[in-house]
Order: sequence, then structure tokens, then C-alpha cells
Amino acid sequence: MSEPRYFNPDVEPLLNTPQMRELQWGKLKEALRYSYQNTPFDRERMDAAGVAPGDICSFDDFARAIRPAGQAEFRQVYERLELNMEKIWLHLYGQDRMDDLYLLTTTSGTTGVPTPYPVFHKTTVVMGELFGRIGWRAGMRPGTRLAICFGLSMHAAGTPNLFWYKNTRGVTLVPIGAEVGTERMLTFLKLFKVNMFTGTPSLATHLIERAPEVLGAPVGSLGLKALLCGAEPGAGIPEIRSRLEKEYGAKVFDIGAGYGVSCDHPEYQGMHWIAADHCLYELVEPETFEPLAMTHGATGLACFTPLEPQSGIFFHHLRFTLGDIHQVFTEPCPCGLSGFRYKIVGRTDDMLKVKGVPVYPAAIQGVINGFVPRVTGAFRILLTEKPPLVIPPLKLSIEHGENVRDSDLPGLEKEMGDRMHQMVKIRPTITWLKPNSLERAVKKTQFLEKAYRE
Repeated sequence: MSEPRYFNPDVEPLLNTPQMRELQWGKLKEALRYSYQNTPFDRERMDAAGVAPGDICSFDDFARAIRPAGQAEFRQVYERLELNMEKIWLHLYGQDRMDDLYLLTTTSGTTGVPTPYPVFHKTTVVMGELFGRIGWRAGMRPGTRLAICFGLSMHAAGTPNLFWYKNTRGVTLVPIGAEVGTERMLTFLKLFKVNMFTGTPSLATHLIERAPEVLGAPVGSLGLKALLCGAEPGAGIPEIRSRLEKEYGAKVFDIGAGYGVSCDHPEYQGMHWIAADHCLYELVEPETFEPLAMTHGATGLACFTPLEPQSGIFFHHLRFTLGDIHQVFTEPCPCGLSGFRYKIVGRTDDMLKVKGVPVYPAAIQGVINGFVPRVTGAFRILLTEKPPLVIPPLKLSIEHGENVRDSDLPGLEKEMGDRMHQMVKIRPTITWLKPNSLERAVKKTQFLEKAYRE
């Protein structure tokens, strides 16, 4: 008997269909009423816009009535309530949900004030379902031992994983945590014979460098079957993805920035959105917040609305944004699985403009990783003025590879500059660094280095 294609064969085939759209509209009307009655933060936003739940009669009404909110709006709440966390929690989430509070987590806060992500008891039910879908598509089956290698303490991508995969039968969770450092992590991966890894792609890349020293063998000797990488771009960048798959001898799955997971098609197709029955996904123009049609290839700022806000999935508010720029693909995927797809283009808070051209670190990272092993893949973007505007040329510090001689660098620089011009439309200046000159991150890598006064 063949195994089912989906974790939830009753719902997942309906993703990205008219039937799902009808289901979403019914749930959205209820979500609007709940949020207005129970969540002061959302009620305040609706009152400011001059709308009540009954005024919103279509998806288009919803998209134009309420302005998206994210970290900037959270910071305003923090300042107004003078960091009184009890008042902040009640304002952001309401008494009804706070009475159901189970766990407090946050984002890493690497780009500003950490965004709070409380976990409610009801959260674990819905998230168990959603991550069951993600895990099944990534190959989780009875006998899987999943090493959780995100930062565990207080991090939304860490400790909650202990609950998210609880519905995936036969899966053993091994919480290691990025805090232990790469040496102990490699030792634990080998000791506990894990066969699946979840963590940042930059950490997975760093383990490639450290494995020969720590294990006396390449990272492929661990026998991992799959890597689930998220929390930053990387698993969706062809050059990085190819390197990880080659070095680990494993399939690489891109997860996150919403509820999505890539498929195992040989060419990266983006992440399949698997949560349409629980969370409404939208695209808006990043600067004006005007709604964008979900057409094949469209690019914009991703916004999320929980369709069952009382269940407390991580996107707790109406039209909440993480600040990620997505490109969506609505045509059927060659893999045959359901759900529209999206890929990460960059973030609004790390976008640079060079001669008017938008440039994202993820795009530069992709070009640089195409030159491994002549480079290590580690780099930084040196900013001498406050972003996003950059006085050209863009300044890069890049580590060359172990076997690259000084006499090789001019030719390598020209080759890389030509590729940058072709792929990213810029010609940077490059300062070459010796291998391992730059600090490696076990959580998230920050590629922007500030050399200016605020």
C-alpha cells in the first residue's frame, strides 16, 4: 500500500483552489469580529482607519481598509506603554488570549526590537497540524530523529519546535540548540545518530568547515538524510543549496518566512504555502502598501492574517508583516504538490539602493557562493553612509579560499565583478580577507557592517 502524498489528504489538495478561497472568506469575517472585540491593538488600527468589521465585505475591502503592521508599530506600542510588559501583552493580544498563555518567545532581534511571539495552549494544536504538513513534505516518517539546532532560549524558531512536530508520529526530537557551539553540536549529531537537521543555512554551512577538524571526517559522514533550513535566506539560493546537498549528501528543504516548505524537485521551485486554511497570505507594494495581485512572478511585501486568531498561531494580528519581500508563483509546481509557492527576495530593512537599483544581501550572497571553493562564502557589506542609499561603488569584504594565491586575486575580482554586474546590476569594490577572518554565526549571519555614525 502506497503512503499518502499529504499529511492531511482532506485539506491539502484544496490549497490554492476556489474552494479554499470560499473557506478563507468565511473564516476572515469571524477573525475580524474576534480581533475587533478582543484585541486592543487591532481594534485601535481599525478605529484609526474608520472601519468596523461589518464594513468589510470582500477581500479587496480588507486589503484597502487596514494598513499592514510590523515591528515599527510594535516599537510604538513599547514606547507608548513605557515597556510595561503586562500592559503591552494585553494591548497586543487581549485578555482572552493571555488567559491561555503557555510560552513566551521572541525573534532574535538582530534587526531591532525583538518581536514577541507568545505561544498559547491553542497554538500547539494548530501548529502541530501545520508543521505536520511541513514535516511530511520534507520526508519526516517514523524513525526520523530531528536535531533542533536553532537557538533554543527565547527564540521563536527554537523551543517551540518541541511542540510543532508533536503530531508527526514516530519522530524523535533532539533539541541541541545553537548556543552549545559548533564543536559540541557536531559531537551530539554524531552521538545521537540524528538523520535530519533543522537550523539556519549559515550554521549548516559553518558545520561543513568545522566537521573535518571536530569529527576527523567530512560532514557527509554524519549520514543526514535531510536539512530543514530557515530563519534567513540561503536554502533557496541555488549556489548555497547545491553546496549543502553536495557536502551533506542530503536533500535540502527551505522552510519559514511564513508557513511553507520547498519540495524535492531537482530545481528550487520556492516554498509551497501549506497554511491557507489557517492563515491568509497577501502581497503589498513595500513603500505604499497598495495591494498587489497574486499573479505568477509577482513580487512584494508579504502580509499575514490569522484566520483563527484565538488559536494564536505566530501571526497574531490582522495584516502582520515580518518585513520580508517575497516573489510568488501561482502556476502548478512540476513536483505536483499543492499550494502556491513563494521565495525570499530580501528584507525591507536590509535593502540597499545603488544608483537607484534595489540590492539585497541575499542576491550578493548567491553570487559569492557561486565561487566556492575559490572563496569561503563569508563576506560583509561595508556601509559608509546610512542605508538604504549607497554612494557607489558598493564595498565588499570577502574571504578568499585556502588555496588561492595573492596573484590569483585580481583575476578573481574581475570575474566576480562581471558576475555581480550581470546578476545584481552593480560593480562593487572588493577587499580580500584571509580565510576565517570573519566571525561565523551559529544563529543568524548579519552581512551589513556599519562604518558610519547614526
